[in-house]
Amino acid sequence: MFSFSYPWLFALAPLPWLVWKLMPARRAAQVAVRVPFGERLTEALQQTGYARTAARTSRRFVVPLLLWGFILTALARPQWIEPPIVKALPTRDLLLLVDLSSSMDQKDFVDPQGKSITRLEAVKEVLGDFLIRREGDRVGLEVFGDAPYLQAPFSTDLELSRILLDACDVGMAGPRTAFGDAIGLGVNLFNESDVPAKTIIALTDGNDTASQVPPLEAARVAAQRNIRIHTVAIGDPTTVGEDKLDTQALEDVAKAAGGDYFFAADRQQLAGIYDQLDKIETRKVETVSHRPKRDLYYVFLLSALFLAVIEKVVIAMSLHRESARTKQQTKVRVDPVSGQLEVVS
Repeated sequence: MFSFSYPWLFALAPLPWLVWKLMPARRAAQVAVRVPFGERLTEALQQTGYARTAARTSRRFVVPLLLWGFILTALARPQWIEPPIVKALPTRDLLLLVDLSSSMDQKDFVDPQGKSITRLEAVKEVLGDFLIRREGDRVGLEVFGDAPYLQAPFSTDLELSRILLDACDVGMAGPRTAFGDAIGLGVNLFNESDVPAKTIIALTDGNDTASQVPPLEAARVAAQRNIRIHTVAIGDPTTVGEDKLDTQALEDVAKAAGGDYFFAADRQQLAGIYDQLDKIETRKVETVSHRPKRDLYYVFLLSALFLAVIEKVVIAMSLHRESARTKQQTKVRVDPVSGQLEVVS
């Protein structure tokens, strides 16, 4: 789209005419030769090239008007406005806490083909689909075992988070479960976040065996910093020993941090949980747009310069040809019979 930044400058268009009308004409002293037959000489020359040259000179006001128009257009700053560039601004930081302790190696989930798979494999499959629907959010990935580790920082590159999730394996962070420390690290990761919504989704069996900070205390700190925690219990509640499922701890953490608690007994339930989370954590997108502008004033300035140069060249060539032709072909003589001045070519 073509536009002007200062269109009001076109109000100055009649300025040269006003100056010509209101300002007094410049007076210049000229040297003249008085001859007794001046009037007859002028009358004789009216039929020659001198008259044609004078007529061309009187029509030269067209070029100055064009030059003034080009300069005035350039001063109005013409611009070509490009189509808007829209950028989505994330309104939520979402941190995924994935348990990689040895308990996640339990094969108590069944895939669509009826094959038993581990808890972590089920989480990877469903969580990968969940990430696809989070476009517009910044997503981070944290894994934990004996200690928590940041696997992927907050980013809108959801494919990167999915690739790094697929690269995780049971035991790579240690065999035990430091759930409380994982929440603590997650809270610290939000320190530099300035988005309005901050959410943690923890996928674990909840049986904390290695934390220095109890999960409930860490959840209370998160609540003080307006961080919501949703907990997803992974596993079979009948499991005993270190691999047992501590549902009470997960419920307490979710309640303390203003989130929701979900229980996934199989892959279908786990998929349903993510559908519910997708409704709870709805995607909100703010957009900003920018329309690039390209200045075009130089086009009109170059046009004015080109026109002025062409005019000077044409005038110089015209005057040169006229002068040469007049000197070679035109003579003034007195008719011996009538006594009148005549121009002889």
